[in-house]
Amino acid sequence: MTLSNGIRYLATPGPSVMPEEVLRAMHRSAPNIYFGPLHDLVDGLIPDLKRIARTSGDVAIYTANGHGIWEGALCNVCRRGDRILALSTGRFTEHWSEVGARLGLIPELIDFGRRSTVDPSRVEDALKADAAHQIRAVIVCHVDTSTGVRNEIAPIREILDRLEHPALLMVDTMASLACDRVEMDGWGADVLLAGCQKGLMTPPGLAFIWFNEKAAAARERSDMATPYWDWVPRTRPQGFYQYFFGTAPTHHLYGLRTALDMILEEGLEAVWRRHEILASAIWAAVETWGEGGSMELNIPQAHLRSHAVTAVRLPGAGKRLQDWLEANVGLTLGVALQIGGPDDPRSEGHFRIGHMGHVNAQMIMGVLGSIEAGLEALDIPRGEGAVAAAAKVIAEGAAG
Repeated sequence: MTLSNGIRYLATPGPSVMPEEVLRAMHRSAPNIYFGPLHDLVDGLIPDLKRIARTSGDVAIYTANGHGIWEGALCNVCRRGDRILALSTGRFTEHWSEVGARLGLIPELIDFGRRSTVDPSRVEDALKADAAHQIRAVIVCHVDTSTGVRNEIAPIREILDRLEHPALLMVDTMASLACDRVEMDGWGADVLLAGCQKGLMTPPGLAFIWFNEKAAAARERSDMATPYWDWVPRTRPQGFYQYFFGTAPTHHLYGLRTALDMILEEGLEAVWRRHEILASAIWAAVETWGEGGSMELNIPQAHLRSHAVTAVRLPGAGKRLQDWLEANVGLTLGVALQIGGPDDPRSEGHFRIGHMGHVNAQMIMGVLGSIEAGLEALDIPRGEGAVAAAAKVIAEGAAG
């Protein structure tokens, strides 16, 4: 007998839960791609994507995933042999730098560990050491989904400006866009990257690169912009097909249109606040469980944590808890990535909770109540009152 029959809940950090409205918008016959309503739809997407990223710059839409636009962004602004400075607080900036190396770039990686944020002083030291300004770009993940850390971006821009260093600031917001506060122009980012399957609540398949005039100028010296990745025709198209270098990803565009409408109707500030409250409820529960056991949040300081994904440490029992929840409750938690991947034996004691995009209070309370049941069933030591602690955060947040 199992209690998992019914609608299964995917509490992973992407793909996130897809709204029924988005799925219904995609469930239609193929449109005419040569003229008509689809063209009008895309014309409307462009300004709204800029609103979501808080930028007056350009945006290029790709049929790709996040790994694809890592390549696409670097190809548009770099020449083979260029140096890039990668600021790693988890697996994903490392992956991005590895993509750069495969393209013929020379990455310099600063590893800040798996439980802390970017240290601006170490970034400043690295940039000061580059007196010849050979570093062409600084790359960083705003939120690294493997660790749950949230990095401050504006201080990196402040260092670049103070040192008068010309390197581009390139920021991956895959896990933070439409979840945490993202301010491309306010931060001083030159290039911003994201995909559709997390905060934008659309099935995987679309990815985006926003860029400013400085990045556009860097495109002029690049020798790596292939016909597919070149963002110039995608942002200055002579014909509709150039938006996508061929056939448009039609049904994803319909889904994205509906998702953006939902976000803008709620209001971006309200979306950010909702994610903040729900994340805080999860943290309250984990901290309470930890008072009587070994469970703890991977990022100790609350102001450094993502509002979209929480990485949890549960030595010796994390994988057992995930397996029990999958089999008995119908709840899927995110596998551990902050060590060496899900196949690394050390990952047995870690898991992640995704709380991004189309998520509300009753969904989070269901996740936490299910975890409580798993801890009880597996006799894992824990503190009492965790679900009540989360409920208090949600009640206070709703009242506020």
